[in-house]
Amino acid sequence: MVAELEVVQIPLSRVDNFSYLIYCPSSKEAVAIDPSVEPQRTLDEVASRGLKLIALLNTHGHQDHIAGNREVLEAADIPLAGHEADLPNADIPLADGSVINVGQGSIDVLHTPGHTPGGVVFSTGDAIVTGDTLFVSRCGRADLAGSNVEDLYDSLQRLKQLPPETKVYPGHDYGPQPNSTIGWELENNEFLRCADLESFIRLRMG
Repeated sequence: MVAELEVVQIPLSRVDNFSYLIYCPSSKEAVAIDPSVEPQRTLDEVASRGLKLIALLNTHGHQDHIAGNREVLEAADIPLAGHEADLPNADIPLADGSVINVGQGSIDVLHTPGHTPGGVVFSTGDAIVTGDTLFVSRCGRADLAGSNVEDLYDSLQRLKQLPPETKVYPGHDYGPQPNSTIGWELENNEFLRCADLESFIRLRMG
């Protein structure tokens, strides 16, 4: 029997990032995602829930998401997983279609370039951890080194096809609420409502 995985959203106090844990309730195996600049918050959450970390995942390679990697990796003695375009030294290279087993459940990897070349989204089936690809009511920047606005548009089109009840857990606390659903975003996110690439470019790059 495949277990439903739980997503724990960890708000940080020093920055507007979110860190995450995804864990299997039956086995207590867990992965950490994007420890950011306050990795101890992730480690404290692992301890308070009695979880066993098996890997650290990064949605992309920007410093505000990976700054705490070393502390978590050393404390838990676990491998790092990320897309090679952003994290070429990751122990577990991720690509579109990669699967990460967590206890009796699994996480699917969606390669979502645009904000960065190696951006990925982690899907549990009923929830996605979107990093800086999709925020609540917004989307990631496309004017940074390595960004590509056309790729970002394509990545968002892909996320739009997910079931409307899919929960959205973003990399930053930028919206009117800390998380949402694909259905909510389709109604309220102007970047997802763009009719075509040209209108998206005007909105995102304007």
